[in-house]
Amino acid sequence: MADTKQVHLPKLDGLKPTLESTALKVMEEAGELGAAIGKVRGLSGERVALDERAAMRHVAEELLDVAQTAVTMMFVLEESYGVEIGEIVEAHVEKLVRKGYLRQS
Repeated sequence: MADTKQVHLPKLDGLKPTLESTALKVMEEAGELGAAIGKVRGLSGERVALDERAAMRHVAEELLDVAQTAVTMMFVLEESYGVEIGEIVEAHVEKLVRKGYLRQS
């Protein structure tokens, strides 16, 4: 199988997310990720003050905020709507194979 990256993120217990609040949060975090990339690439008009390594670390931190929020939405879908995320992941991988994005050995 192709290379994989496993990231284990916790179920948050300090808030009561809904489908709607989590969807809005995903968009907010994605915007922050885009802003971080834009700033690193000088697209914001600001002078980049971070060195490349520090800038990419900031991008990675913003990416993890997006991932954490997406994982939170998965918990909401499972717990509130009975969605089986494991089944959806399997179907997603099969779709990637069908589209030619992933070759299985």
